[in-house]
Order: sequence, then structure tokens, then C-alpha cells
Amino acid sequence: MSGASSDQGSNDAAASRVMTVRLDGIDALIFDLDGVLTETAGLHFRAWKRLFEDDLGEPFTEEHYRRYVDGKSRLDGLESFLGSRGVARPRGSEDDTAGSDTSWGLGKLKDRYYHALLDTEGVAPFPDAEALLRRASAVGLRIGMVSSSRNATDVLDAAGLAPFFDTSVDGRALQTVPLEGKPAPDLFLETARRLDVEPDRAAVFEDARSGVEAGRRGGFRYVVGVARDPDGGEDLEDAGADIVVHRLDEVTFDRESLEDA
Repeated sequence: MSGASSDQGSNDAAASRVMTVRLDGIDALIFDLDGVLTETAGLHFRAWKRLFEDDLGEPFTEEHYRRYVDGKSRLDGLESFLGSRGVARPRGSEDDTAGSDTSWGLGKLKDRYYHALLDTEGVAPFPDAEALLRRASAVGLRIGMVSSSRNATDVLDAAGLAPFFDTSVDGRALQTVPLEGKPAPDLFLETARRLDVEPDRAAVFEDARSGVEAGRRGGFRYVVGVARDPDGGEDLEDAGADIVVHRLDEVTFDRESLEDA
């Protein structure tokens, strides 16, 4: 666990495991958005599934989403999955219209499907995520958000979580600053720079394999894998997560007592 401490107890009635993971020696928390803070990862999956299956005739499963798409920029995720199927499209340009037979055009069509789902179903933060953000803010930790999605800052605002964040770096930054997307560490390192904190004084929270790999490459003190599926998390451990939790209320810090967590 690379320096993290944990206390483990049992709930006899539910025969389940309860763990509290304490993160020591950190000044900042850096969160991925979809699937960590908000329940929007499922919307992304459904939008991709519609694009790949209905428009391109390629079967697309949750395993495909986790392996090829999750955590990556829209273009990188699209090209990664299509490449795994032996399919190639010209990249095109940002001026391509939605539905054009290019990576840009198909990516824009996926974005249209995603926004339709957002408009219909809205954005909700995970209650345990909001509670963790409140606790972190109360003890003076700096807080940043990272996402490969170009919509992430808007989603953060719509979920009512924006006031907790000192900075955010989303997919739009990939188009304006020479940064590589995950699994490169650039987005996380840029966020740490904006927070004025060294990576070895920060913890990264990620639900995607590519994001865990990015945090590990960036030299962050802790890379916390967030597996919302209670039976999941092995892929995050394999990618190099120091710790895997299923809920963010399993996490506390050395700035607060376990009794008050």
C-alpha cells in the first residue's frame, strides 16, 4: 500500500469487509470525474455503445469500454477501440461535422449522443464523493480535477461540485496546451503545477486503468483506484494502484482524526 495505513473491521450481519484507508503526508487531492465524482461514466459508455454498434456495426461491451476507451481523450479512445477491431478511419479535422466518416466526425457524433443523455437524465454526484470533498476542504487540502472529456468542467458545475475545486484541467486543455492524454501523466502533472504542489505530496483518484497508469508515471504519492463495482478493482491493482476502494468514504487523511472522518 506504499505507506497508506488501513484499519479493517467486519460487519457480521452482512459478512462484508469495511476498510478505512488513511493517506499520510499529502497537501492535495486530484480527482478524475466520470465514475469517481459523478455517475456519468455509464452515460459515456451508452453513448459510445450507440455509436459503435448502431452506426458502425461493431459490438461494444463494458469490457471494451474499460480496456480501450475509459479515461482517454475522445479521439484516442475511438481510435484505440477501432484499431483493436482492425478498423481505421482518417483523423480528419476539428472542422468535420458530426457523423463525418473521420475520427473527429465520429467523436462529435458520440458527443451529441452523450449530451442527449445528459439533458434527459441530468448529472448527479456520488454522495460519498461530495462528503469527501467537504472533509478535504475543511482540513485545508488543495483540490483539483482532471478529465480527458471536453465536457468535464461543465459537468462538474452542473453537479454542484465546482466550488470545492481550486483548479480543473479537462480535455479542452489538450487542444490548447501541448499535453498528451492518459496514460501519459501530463494532465495530472499540469493540475499539480496549477495547485502549486509536488506530485509526491498529492494523491490521485482514478477509476480507469489508463488514469491509474498516468498517476503512477507522474510519481504521485498515492494512486487510489476507485472501483464502484464491489467485485471489481483487480484491473486497477494490475495497473499500479497503491490502494483500491469501492467508496470514497473509506478514505481519511492524517489532517483529520479517524473518529471525525
